[in-house]
Amino acid sequence: MPSGVPLRSSRVGNLVRGPRPEAVPHLVGRACALVGLLDVAAGIFPRFRHSRMHALTEVLPGSFGPFAAALSLSAGVLLLLLAHGLKRGKRRAWRAAVALLPAGAAAQFTYRHSIVGVLVSLALLAPLVVHRDQFAALPDPRSRWRALANFVLMSAGSLALGLVIVSVHPHHTVGDPSLADRLTHVLYGLFGFEGPVDYRGDASWTVAFSLGALGLITAVTTIYLAFRPEHPAARLTEEDEARLRALLDRHGGRDSLGHFALRRDKAVVFSPSGKAAVTYRVVSGVMLASGDPLGDVEAWPGAIERFMDEAKAHSWTPAVMGCSETGGEVWTRETGLDALELGDEAVVDVADFSLAGRAMRNVRQMVKRIERAGYETRVRRVRDLGEAELERIRRAADGWRGTDTERGFSMALGRIGDPADGDCLVATAHKPDAEPGPYGDLKAVLHFVPWGGDGVSLDLMRRDRSADAGMNELLIVAALQAAPKFGVTRVSLNFAMFRSALARGEKIGAGPVLRAWRGLLVFLSRWFQIESLYRFNAKFRPRWEPRFVVYRTSGDLPRIGLAAMQAEGFLDLALPLPRFLRRRAAAPMPCAHRVAEAEVRTV
Repeated sequence: MPSGVPLRSSRVGNLVRGPRPEAVPHLVGRACALVGLLDVAAGIFPRFRHSRMHALTEVLPGSFGPFAAALSLSAGVLLLLLAHGLKRGKRRAWRAAVALLPAGAAAQFTYRHSIVGVLVSLALLAPLVVHRDQFAALPDPRSRWRALANFVLMSAGSLALGLVIVSVHPHHTVGDPSLADRLTHVLYGLFGFEGPVDYRGDASWTVAFSLGALGLITAVTTIYLAFRPEHPAARLTEEDEARLRALLDRHGGRDSLGHFALRRDKAVVFSPSGKAAVTYRVVSGVMLASGDPLGDVEAWPGAIERFMDEAKAHSWTPAVMGCSETGGEVWTRETGLDALELGDEAVVDVADFSLAGRAMRNVRQMVKRIERAGYETRVRRVRDLGEAELERIRRAADGWRGTDTERGFSMALGRIGDPADGDCLVATAHKPDAEPGPYGDLKAVLHFVPWGGDGVSLDLMRRDRSADAGMNELLIVAALQAAPKFGVTRVSLNFAMFRSALARGEKIGAGPVLRAWRGLLVFLSRWFQIESLYRFNAKFRPRWEPRFVVYRTSGDLPRIGLAAMQAEGFLDLALPLPRFLRRRAAAPMPCAHRVAEAEVRTV
């Protein structure tokens, strides 16, 4: 038998069987978006409703008469709102779509007696019901500001659609109303009142019903988002933190970012054996992990599998920021994800560090100049500081921050002086002979977190803006010189994003593409510390350790980048909430695996 025969049979069989079940959410989401757009068009444009495309308009819910125009518009807007949730396989979006489509079919049969419309609505409903198991994704963590964001966006959209609605009936409009009159008519209509624009015949009812429907949808969706059942973001519990600290005690020397897993605004999944864990935060639908998994490397696959299962359960986009080369190899091998070099971490070996030599001339001269100006440095463990001094350091760090948002996620602990962080190092600069400021003689602070038993990682750098330049260089040199006293042999400094591109792009012989890429990075450095961090780190002659971003597809990279910027505090999309939308802090949300394990134990 020719090889082409079974191939054609296979293709025919695939057509008969339909799409793969896992592809159904994307297909249904796109279909709902398309039908939603057509419904909106049918509800707004009278010619579209009554043109020769009669067969098409029949299958759009609500494309009949003034009331039907509003119903069609409402169905279209709601389907557009549900499309993204259906693509992600969200259970609540599925429930809403299953309720909405039969309602549209019933409306067609009642008002239009359209059997074709009913059949098409049920045809779109069929894959939802048949493949309902593909729509099982749990809700995302959410905050109340989404209700305010929905109100702003829906109001703007309703205003724009309303202006179109009042303008598409030129043959039924009395006179020639101005733009101000049309806008006033829209604003009145959204609240259910008659505006200054007059229409002849049924057009007046059509416009009134359509504007009222837009206003009602805006109000109902905002109220729903504001008062829907709470589904809080996961947080690190005391038990989780204790287990993570136990893993760090045994394996913390492997990754310089390990201690940052103890940020309390992260969640965690553990391997089935409990010997490894992955911490993460969910930002804009991205499940963002940072650094390598904690614990025994042999147990990493189990923790990674749990991480991926959690992402699938919620339909989150999995991503890892700043993992090492070893971590990237394990992630890509176990999950099939891809890895891309993100930048380099600057690591200084204490034994090799010296201020001598021509290469360190600038740093040496800067430090000597500042010391002659009367500055002193102190390097101590957090446990050796008194509470009064710790409080002064905390207030100074907050006061010198420079932004309203605390920045940092992958390489920031987010706290100073916690009793559980007694092993952290604090380097401070003082000027005793200066006039005391709001924080006494304190002029700069560096905070380091432990990196195993013989290393530290830089957490934050803060300084008084009125102090002499070079405070950070002074304190890093002081920390490196004092490191042997604390048993520290290696110090991790800042992460230099795209360091290799900057370094290679400035060398002789660099090609035009590399030079253009470097030029773009230098341009972006006006707003983000890209080149400046590289230059600062390079002063201390570190060795560079590459760090990677792990992602599913290249199409996810822009979304991952935005989520990372939000997590690091460079892009704040949150809005201040009115008091009535604020709620008390809810209990931490357990991950899907913990819920399943609890149910098994109950049985």
